[in-house]
Amino acid sequence: MSVGYRAVGWNPSKRRYDLVLAAGVALYLALFALVSLTRHPDVTLETVLIRAFGSGALLLLHVILSIGPLCRLSPRWLPLLYNRRHLGVTMFLLALLHGGFALVQFHALGDTNPFVSVLTAETSWGRLARLPFQPLGAAALLILFLMAATSHDFWLANLTAPVWKSLHMLVYVAWVLVLLHVAFGALQDQLEGPLPVVLLAGLLWVGCLHLVAAQAEAAHDRERPAAAGEGWVDVCAVDSILEGRARTVVVSGERIAVFRWDGRVAALSNVCQHQNGPLGEGRIVDGCVTCPWHGYQYRPEDGRSPPPFTEAVPTFAVRVERGRVLVATTPCAPGTVQTPAIVPEGGA
Repeated sequence: MSVGYRAVGWNPSKRRYDLVLAAGVALYLALFALVSLTRHPDVTLETVLIRAFGSGALLLLHVILSIGPLCRLSPRWLPLLYNRRHLGVTMFLLALLHGGFALVQFHALGDTNPFVSVLTAETSWGRLARLPFQPLGAAALLILFLMAATSHDFWLANLTAPVWKSLHMLVYVAWVLVLLHVAFGALQDQLEGPLPVVLLAGLLWVGCLHLVAAQAEAAHDRERPAAAGEGWVDVCAVDSILEGRARTVVVSGERIAVFRWDGRVAALSNVCQHQNGPLGEGRIVDGCVTCPWHGYQYRPEDGRSPPPFTEAVPTFAVRVERGRVLVATTPCAPGTVQTPAIVPEGGA
């Protein structure tokens, strides 16, 4: 989170993450080239590079689509979510190299403009085995370009969060286009080998993972805290909240995060104002609730970001009685001060 728009500042964790990512991509490309040239010594280096960059982008795209549901199922995956933009930009660069090499090898030496040739070279729409696949890949690459180009917070602020999020949800459209691009391309090449199995496995993995995560969230949202007097609900035991962490509960149809730290308990909206990230999956850092997605912070007692930042989230009144946390059912306006409840010694 920054006052102005500036180049991303890499902290030690991000540097390690990016080094591991770069090393992993380089290792994958080298192994892919080695195996391809060993199994098919007559294949050209250009073809190997096209397939290496394309398969690498496809693999990273499946990893990216898996991070969200994995984090909803277990917080251990949150470090990947925090750096998902780096994965997305890397994936786009691999896809761009794939498309660029293919454009040069298959379309740059003719009389037709290469970009026009991509869209017009294949015209057999009536036969499944000859369906044009390159326009599908070009459409997916265009979507990925728009997402990579707008990954900076400058675009998030100027497009507004709803528009930005809608744009980046197009990643699922790009995913489908990529699968069709690869599948139809394989039909025109060869069907033996692991490619059809790999495509089906990726489709089932992403689909089933999202379904399992959605069912888990729905089951959690159906849990209703018990009433504890007029305008109050009993949400959990104090001891069930880890120090510096939160329990996410649904109160009056809204997800709220109940944090415990330094003998105090406070509750605020679970929705970060940056990208609607889940505050309840974050932790208290330097006395502030810190969103696990991109590090946006809010003071737990009033839901306001520390100066000079101006973001604010709704807060809820909280009481602790007989070791239980009671939360008011009506939220206060964003930034409203609510005195944290004091946890008696021993949590009782």
